[in-house]
Amino acid sequence: MRLPTDPAAIERAAELLRAGGLVAFPTETVYGLGARADDDAAVGRIFALKGRPADNPTIVHVASAEAAFALVDSPSDAARSLAQAFWPGPLTLVVRAKPGAVSAVARAGGATVALRVPAHPVARALLLAAGVPVAAPSANRSTAISPTTAEHVEKSLGGGVLVLDAGPTGFGIESTIVDVTSSLAVVLRRGSVSREEIARVAGGARDAADRVEVEGAPMRAPGAMARHYAPRVPLLLTALPSAAAFGSGAGYLLLEGAIAPSDAAAVRFSPAEPAAYAALLYASLHALEDAGVDRIVVQEPPVTPEWAAVNDRLRRASAR
Repeated sequence: MRLPTDPAAIERAAELLRAGGLVAFPTETVYGLGARADDDAAVGRIFALKGRPADNPTIVHVASAEAAFALVDSPSDAARSLAQAFWPGPLTLVVRAKPGAVSAVARAGGATVALRVPAHPVARALLLAAGVPVAAPSANRSTAISPTTAEHVEKSLGGGVLVLDAGPTGFGIESTIVDVTSSLAVVLRRGSVSREEIARVAGGARDAADRVEVEGAPMRAPGAMARHYAPRVPLLLTALPSAAAFGSGAGYLLLEGAIAPSDAAAVRFSPAEPAAYAALLYASLHALEDAGVDRIVVQEPPVTPEWAAVNDRLRRASAR
């Protein structure tokens, strides 16, 4: 059920969260599926609806840095510096959880918790109204294409979830995740905040975002499975798409200026600029999937640091 983002709807959603229910809501990255993060049963409902592996932790959203650090056991200088620089915004910090502050289900049983202060005004209003930390992975079935609209949420999870509908999200891909449990910041998932930006603020940073964690092993952060963000049909990455190679049933995601195969089943064009491309990536994949194509052929973007987050999502979406 979709609701507008007026004060009455936000209060209704906040009441549902406080009562242990689920609410899908927009952030500046993607739509999240939220439950109060201090309640094992409530967080468990997220995992059940998404089909999410129990070893895959969630990101916990709060309204302010002060609220975030109330959940942390001895936050590092790097954590405080990064929070001051990038919160509210698309940055998630993995920190040591204060005992008893966050559900073990949200932490996947680990000693750390992934925290974020979102910048989206609806997310912030909801968190302030709810008054509790909210665990919120992306509002879709596990490993499927992330949702950037309320329609995407309903497509993946059905119409039984309350969704605060604020239209398309802005950044379009998930937050950067950084482990700040030691003296050196470690990037665990790439996003719109780059490793270089992290390093400047934290006094250095290591990039470990190419790691692939095996299902069943402890995870420090979401987004580390080999297959993730994936459409229902195979996704293939290629430098030079051609109809002869992929057949008439294929759909194509091409950079602006590319020439589409003449018998393509469906075509989407994306800007040849990384931030604009990222903002449209999941919406383009949803549109191609909905067009009924038998595979999605994606023209490989440039392999440069500016495109690192986009290439990470495409690589995992194409894994088999």
